[in-house]
Amino acid sequence: MTTTKKTSERLIKKYPNRRLYDTETSTYITLTDVKQLVLEQEDFKVIDAKSNEDLTRSILLQIILEEESGGVPMFSSSMLSQIIRFYGHAMQGMMGAYLEKNIQAFIDIQGKLAEQSKNLYENNAMNPEVWSQFMNMQAPMMQGMMTNYIEQSKNMFVQMQEQMQNQAKTMFSSFPFKPVTSSEPDKK
Repeated sequence: MTTTKKTSERLIKKYPNRRLYDTETSTYITLTDVKQLVLEQEDFKVIDAKSNEDLTRSILLQIILEEESGGVPMFSSSMLSQIIRFYGHAMQGMMGAYLEKNIQAFIDIQGKLAEQSKNLYENNAMNPEVWSQFMNMQAPMMQGMMTNYIEQSKNMFVQMQEQMQNQAKTMFSSFPFKPVTSSEPDKK
């Protein structure tokens, strides 16, 4: 592989027989190969070969489903249920951005720890065994950092929700109808 950075994303076509065709290598590939592209941070797009519909998200969700089905799952049933409950909810759009920013923050923390481990362990920093030892030593500190970060995120999310409620009350208070103060139906 060359060291020059590609400017265009890799195109993968999905055919009606469910096979994936990598147009860059002119070969059929599997979901495992697509997962490897993700791990290598390769930009790609999966399209339906007939309709040109973008199927990238669908393929990525398939990879997550396979990963969750085998080995040690990342998401508990409770967490998945909570995520599902946000679909169709007024906060759905905000939740996506919230999760994305939190994952990016976690990646940033991981990057900083990796950089610090390079100084401690020199050239072995990315060795999985050394990384595991480093993380075991750092586990209490890391857990404390993550707990603190999650608590701050939770507080910020609650503040944001309260601000939105106050803005909605202010906005709707100017309408010429009486606001509903309880969940009981009007008795006439």
